[in-house]
Amino acid sequence: MRPTLYGNRQAVSAGHYLAAAVGTAILDSGGNAIDAGCCAGMALAILHPDEVNFAGVAPIIIRLANGEVITIAGLGHWPMSIPADLFVREYDGELPYGVLRTVVPAAPDAWITALKHYGTMSFGEVANAAIEFARDGFSVFHFLASAFERNSDHNRRWPSNEALFLPDDRPPQLGERFVQTDLASTIQYMVDEEKASAHKGREAGLEAARSAFYIGDIAARIVAHMQNEGGYLSRDDMANFHSQIGSPIRGRWRDFELLTCGPWCQGPTLIQSLLMIEKAGLDGLEQNGADYLHLLTEVIKCVFADREYYYGDPDHVDVPLERLHGGGNIDAWLKRIDPGQAMPDMPTPNGIDSTFLYPASEGLPERDPDTSYLCVVDKWGNAFSATPSDAMWRSPVVPGLGLIPSPRGSQSRPDPNHPSGMGPGRRPRLTPNPAIALRDDGTVVPFGAPGGDAQVQSMLQVFLNIFHFGMDVQAGIDAPRVTSHSFPSSFAPFAHYPAVLSVEGRVEERVCRELESRGHRLDIYPDYTRNTAAVEMIVAQPSPGFIRAGADPRQPAYAMVR
Repeated sequence: MRPTLYGNRQAVSAGHYLAAAVGTAILDSGGNAIDAGCCAGMALAILHPDEVNFAGVAPIIIRLANGEVITIAGLGHWPMSIPADLFVREYDGELPYGVLRTVVPAAPDAWITALKHYGTMSFGEVANAAIEFARDGFSVFHFLASAFERNSDHNRRWPSNEALFLPDDRPPQLGERFVQTDLASTIQYMVDEEKASAHKGREAGLEAARSAFYIGDIAARIVAHMQNEGGYLSRDDMANFHSQIGSPIRGRWRDFELLTCGPWCQGPTLIQSLLMIEKAGLDGLEQNGADYLHLLTEVIKCVFADREYYYGDPDHVDVPLERLHGGGNIDAWLKRIDPGQAMPDMPTPNGIDSTFLYPASEGLPERDPDTSYLCVVDKWGNAFSATPSDAMWRSPVVPGLGLIPSPRGSQSRPDPNHPSGMGPGRRPRLTPNPAIALRDDGTVVPFGAPGGDAQVQSMLQVFLNIFHFGMDVQAGIDAPRVTSHSFPSSFAPFAHYPAVLSVEGRVEERVCRELESRGHRLDIYPDYTRNTAAVEMIVAQPSPGFIRAGADPRQPAYAMVR
């Protein structure tokens, strides 16, 4: 078991140890949490191509030392020219792999937006580590080697993917060097454009780097490739895109204020879950005992039902978060939870007459890893929380650029009438959901995780492990977890496993037997698995003044403090 790390000045926790190292280097050189977070986030896009894509998504929450909190959506929209009924009309309601899943790539704009408004460094300074990892390569680690092997057939669909991910006609092996020369050149071009405008000032340089990607040569090559492959992404879609800067969703839990991104992601379900569990009552419940895990699982079914029926792009649909988080809805849900019997499936939300029908999937859940996470707290008290994502195998690599324009359309429902349905200019409903918790005593807690629908479930368990059950940070992260699947997956083809509860092997056998007796269909995982997500967390306390940090051993995540 790893120890919780204690520092006096700063901390970085990230989904890969090299990302944590380069983020720390930025802090050591005088950068702030935003500079370090953008550096580590772009590095993850190189180090975790199985989970993150430089041209993918990057939702961000920033809490400044002065108390201001902002969100940067880092999520692109569907092309403006795509027919809303395309997948229903031509693909029998399916989302095919490839360019038809493409939404506007958002991550580069999100990083640059964060730097422009809240950072201190240039794009080149924070992107240098990503360029080095792409140009010089890095050692293939266990999970990456497995992903290369698992997705070989997908990558043989497109010659550009085959050239990158199957060099010498085979996937890169554990311990071999993986190089991404084209991607290094792409990012370097953005840096060169920034340098050419540096005499006009830092802001002009950042805008030049952005323009290189969204207006200039990179945009032209992306759009030409997308349209050649039958996609709808246009030059106007790229040029007109800007990540939305907004305010967080806020919720009170005891002496904490929990901050998440909006309902264009699943973040607000974390708040609702805490509110429901708190009202149900945690006193007397054993950590990871049957009563606790049953309650947690039933709450998730209820909250994710609200997610399924209401969440979507708030620019296009009305998401009634105030009502969903309100006492009336919470009470109504709790009346429907039977402490002795599991709901057989995701319930229909309170007051809903119509039903979205999803057939049960055969077998047990399988998960293709997607997404990483990082958080930073600097010596001035700024905090940064981001969940970059988009695995590099669902769509073709743009030849010569080494990137895949975001295939995050996989999280939109093909039916445009669904709250999360696809349509021109609409954003998919993201699973990535960075969070920050603020305690009334001044404690700042950025945290998050990869893991699709397991993200909120695992973030919830880790948060309660630490702040209700009293575990230290690393112990709370290490503790065994469970994951419900009693709802349609957020990813196409939206697999659905009624009553299935995946349980890490370290959960006690007596507890497992009791859960089964209440109607849960148990799927026993290994003792530690990324299928239950991989949570990173920093706890910065004003008294006694230590910064504590932990990183999840379920992936090559590490924390570094000073």
